[in-house]
Amino acid sequence: MKNLSIEKILCNVEKPARYTGNELHSVKKDKNTTDVRFCFCFPDTYEIGMSHLGLRVLYQVLNDLDYVWCERSFMPWVDMEAILKERNIPLFALESQDSLACFDILGFTLQYEMSYTNILAMLDMAKVPLTREARGDGDPFVCAGGPCAVNPEPLADFIDFFMVGEGEEVICEVMAAYRDWKKAALPRIEYLRALTKIEGVYVPAFYEVEYNEDNTIKRRIAKDGAPEIVRKRLIADLDKVVHPEKIMVPYTEIVHDRVALEIFRGCIRGCRFCQAGFIYRPVRERSADHLVDIAKHSLSCTGYDEISLASLSTSDYKELKELTDKLMDYTQKNKINFSLPSLRVDNFDLELAKKAQAVRKSGLTFAPEAGTQRLRDVINKNVQEEDLLNTSYLAFSNGWSTIKLYFMIGLPYETNEDVLGIKDLAYKTQDQYYKVPPEKRPRGLRITVSTSSFVPKPFTPFMWARQDTMEELTEKQELLRNEMRSKKIVYNWHDSNLSILEGVFARGDRRLGKVLLSAYQKGCRLDGWHEHFKYDKWMEAFEENGVDYTFYNHRQRSYDENLPWDFIDVGVTKEFLKKENEKAKQAAVTPNCREKCSGCGMTKFAFCDEGGKKQ
Repeated sequence: MKNLSIEKILCNVEKPARYTGNELHSVKKDKNTTDVRFCFCFPDTYEIGMSHLGLRVLYQVLNDLDYVWCERSFMPWVDMEAILKERNIPLFALESQDSLACFDILGFTLQYEMSYTNILAMLDMAKVPLTREARGDGDPFVCAGGPCAVNPEPLADFIDFFMVGEGEEVICEVMAAYRDWKKAALPRIEYLRALTKIEGVYVPAFYEVEYNEDNTIKRRIAKDGAPEIVRKRLIADLDKVVHPEKIMVPYTEIVHDRVALEIFRGCIRGCRFCQAGFIYRPVRERSADHLVDIAKHSLSCTGYDEISLASLSTSDYKELKELTDKLMDYTQKNKINFSLPSLRVDNFDLELAKKAQAVRKSGLTFAPEAGTQRLRDVINKNVQEEDLLNTSYLAFSNGWSTIKLYFMIGLPYETNEDVLGIKDLAYKTQDQYYKVPPEKRPRGLRITVSTSSFVPKPFTPFMWARQDTMEELTEKQELLRNEMRSKKIVYNWHDSNLSILEGVFARGDRRLGKVLLSAYQKGCRLDGWHEHFKYDKWMEAFEENGVDYTFYNHRQRSYDENLPWDFIDVGVTKEFLKKENEKAKQAAVTPNCREKCSGCGMTKFAFCDEGGKKQ
């Protein structure tokens, strides 16, 4: 069913280009000649979703299959949602403007726990049953993937199946299984049963969970031959999989409106707070020559005037100098801006930073994460205070006057002294500016200090830790706010209410499904947007469903507790994470993978070449 009324309502909404489609390089196919119609559903606004590299990658991977047509849909803004409901127009895909209910499979990406209500809102607007048990013949299958899928349980009531790990290969196997199932005209449950045979796919319908009297998990029961353990999918050779070149060019500005070049996956560093650093192991790099070819082709066929490097720690890329030299030869000649992500202060390359900003100069961003050396050792940041101060001096003496510093509060084993250390480090950074001789000192010093509230995540050494309460986090924010008195230092902080809810769903189990549904029915959606976050409604949802949210984030877990995500295998062993947590208590550091293999478990993959014998 095509929505013929869309054009009539676009003049009544903010940013109508969010809903028009037809961007350069978007894909149109004949729906009558494709076996599988898949809609990539991004549970946030168009500007955020179209900035996501994963969307661009899977969009091309799927549309390269001649029997699949992949389209896109995004969470509408509140004005568009209201009009769709008022006029009884179902949520639609951009390419065909068909209702999402017309598709075979709807695929949601789970980038952030606070987007979960948006998933329910999008299904509801499309008139697709919200729960998997309510769906029947004729309804789309609803799947999900992305980093939050390593703990799929809070969404188990709503998602038919999850893909865990990297998606380029597994999603093709899922499409092939659907085509076979469709041709065989089998019952709905048989497609789900077939998916349990694909590595990396988790189907909640084939599992039951029993609980102890203290609300911890007693055991999980796999049924009908479903695997006891679901192992994540990994791409062995990045040079052999798609990196999108003919990327879509939006008609409206998006958050990251540029070409993003993914140089490698994984991370060697082992920061104990960082989920991505563990779930994306091991490091796999693209070759510099391949990346240069991708970059040139992407820039030439899109007209973008900016390119950035995408990875968890760009300065750890082995061929960085070769890559940047070749890229900058091209970008400077063609007046294209070359931007770098936040840099590590312990291996800051001044010449690289200067060359990268030859076309358009901006400030520098560093992430010390903690204010004292003790706490940086606790979290295994492996950055020294003198690294930041020396780097700051270098930057100030070479023309930079703007620096951003990112920290976290609420880290495990943190004291008020550690919190105040953030202020001390900011002031010491300011002092470096005044150490520069006046004739070399740039004007307009501005140091921006930002603190986010730490959220313990699965598959990190801190997954057993209690999360600070809202009161504790607010107290620490106030402590810093009262101490930051320099006119040259700006202090920003994140909403602690939001972090509390993020913590609940990060480590929650499937009993949270009823809370999520209740919160959505009370009007919760777009929770990641401050102006739409309804903390009181969330608290009502917990209370009315008899769920104590503090059970999920404000208690210390024991090592022998069955965790909701224990059936997922991301490669890193639980024993290694325990050892890292014990080392954190002693503020003992672990060297990065290239210095010494620490035995995290990833060497069981033949292509893990960081540390050990292969280094």
